[in-house]
Amino acid sequence: MMKRVRPYFASILTISLLGLTACERETYTTWSCKNFEGDKNVMILKKAQMQFLGKNLNYCGSLGNKSYFDINCPAQIENANLVFIPSNGSLLTDSKNYQCDAL
Repeated sequence: MMKRVRPYFASILTISLLGLTACERETYTTWSCKNFEGDKNVMILKKAQMQFLGKNLNYCGSLGNKSYFDINCPAQIENANLVFIPSNGSLLTDSKNYQCDAL
């Protein structure tokens, strides 16, 4: 003989399952970047931010295949301090160029 499930137990179970599905995994991509002098640095792309060389940079926008990042985004995004081209892993700063590979 099966026991009837109490209505409040079913409600608690339903709410718990909905709570678990609402939890979103944080997604990010880690890249290993090397400049032409051979220095290696880690770059992390997480949502609309980039972490690189100890700085948190904001995503300013994209034009074509180029994504622009800066601490404070300029009015014209092409003037941002950092340009990343995900399709080929090029990372361009005002002082150095890096080649990055996704880990």
